[in-house]
Amino acid sequence: MPALRMHRVTVGYDGREPVLRDVELHLPTGWTGVVGANGAGKTTLLRVAIGALPPAAGHVVREPLDATVRACAQRVDEPGDDVVALAGAVDRDALRWQHRLALEPSQLARWPTLSSGERKRWQIAAALAAAPDVLVLDEPTNHLDAASRALVLGALRRHRGVGLVVSHDRDLLDELTTTTVRIRGGEVHVHAGGYTRARAAWTEEAEARHQARVEAHRERRAATRRLGDARRTAAAAEQQTSRSARMKGPRDADGRSLERTGRAARAAASAEQAVARRRRALDEVAARVEALAEAKERGGDVHVDWAPSPRRWLAALDGVALRAGDVVLAPEVRVAVARDARVHVAGANGAGKSTLLAALVAAAELPAERLLWLPQEVSAADGAALVATVARLPAAERGRLGQTAALLGLDPSRALASSSPSPGEVRKLAIALGLARQAWLVVLDEPTNHLDLPAIERLEDALRRYPGALLLASHDARFAAALTTSTWQVGGGEVIVATR
Repeated sequence: MPALRMHRVTVGYDGREPVLRDVELHLPTGWTGVVGANGAGKTTLLRVAIGALPPAAGHVVREPLDATVRACAQRVDEPGDDVVALAGAVDRDALRWQHRLALEPSQLARWPTLSSGERKRWQIAAALAAAPDVLVLDEPTNHLDAASRALVLGALRRHRGVGLVVSHDRDLLDELTTTTVRIRGGEVHVHAGGYTRARAAWTEEAEARHQARVEAHRERRAATRRLGDARRTAAAAEQQTSRSARMKGPRDADGRSLERTGRAARAAASAEQAVARRRRALDEVAARVEALAEAKERGGDVHVDWAPSPRRWLAALDGVALRAGDVVLAPEVRVAVARDARVHVAGANGAGKSTLLAALVAAAELPAERLLWLPQEVSAADGAALVATVARLPAAERGRLGQTAALLGLDPSRALASSSPSPGEVRKLAIALGLARQAWLVVLDEPTNHLDLPAIERLEDALRRYPGALLLASHDARFAAALTTSTWQVGGGEVIVATR
């Protein structure tokens, strides 16, 4: 049976602190989820697993020794050679994988016009068709609608080798994986079960560790008091020894004086021994406190300050045709966004969700600072412009934004220092800017793309407590269900409004 082992693997870049440190892993056949904050080392672990990145120390063993390895990266800009080969193959296995993932070979001729979901299905089908012993996937469900996601999940369940998947899709991790690897602070921790079960386990461990730290701090305070008492007792005994030596009277017999001095000396020695014991006890509990200490993790609960809109309605389309270029997606759209609306905009890839959101944003006529609009894809130029906008903010507003960004897990100074922030950094910075400006309407198109799971959960918590209007297009069913109360179903030339 295929297996993957890592022994004492350490990986670092340019002499900096190791990204991964002394990793011990044994991964048998089956799917393992890899989770952690942006920059924790998830992609690094995948590259080490497939042999694309040699470790600085330790070694990796793939079984069998000539194991077939395949990897699917996030990007789907161009069809790889394996995709081209699958599209041109006519053998039974190739045709079976094309059928399972609803693929047509003719699609390759128009690759640039295919949706990201269609390209991803081709990429995954080509990898699975090779029957690899080790398969690694990086965010396989980005941009996938519900139907495409179901096809991909069904196909991945047929993999019979070792599978490693990095994903922010909590439902995928729960439905597919049986083991979860969490990367944190350069260390790798293995938990049984999918994401929800694993998260409950490490949350329980964290709580137990917190209680142990509280108890250790209490014991250190008590040990410090006891050491102080012992030192005062020893000082008093030392003074008594000196006094006894000086207080010999003319009528004191030498024996009586020696006895008194001996008692004082024995008391002083006993007191010094007590001091030594108390010092050792304090050192032991201090070492326990240090061992239980944890590095402060960036991020936290996001507090959303907000002022209500004086308007009852924030945006509306009344009989407007929804168009993508010359193509009419829906001839007459009638929707309106109230100031307390919580709407999930749902539909298949290409149905017109993004077009609908963009049309509503254009119709909103709100002050710029009262509207947060985050499209599905933010260009590098838009990211640089966002950084420039933030840099020009007044100090007080920039400070509020920085606090919110930090709570989302972003280092604001690092993002602002970069001329080309990463997609995840841009999303966190844009969301922080909108929340810091007390937006009346938040419009988010696939906001969880490029975000790590801790940031998604903190954003989910922030938006749950945000009382303004929210328009959300997302294939993350769990995220959408937690934040919205009604659904606009886009497709078939219409937008159907339903309240859950």
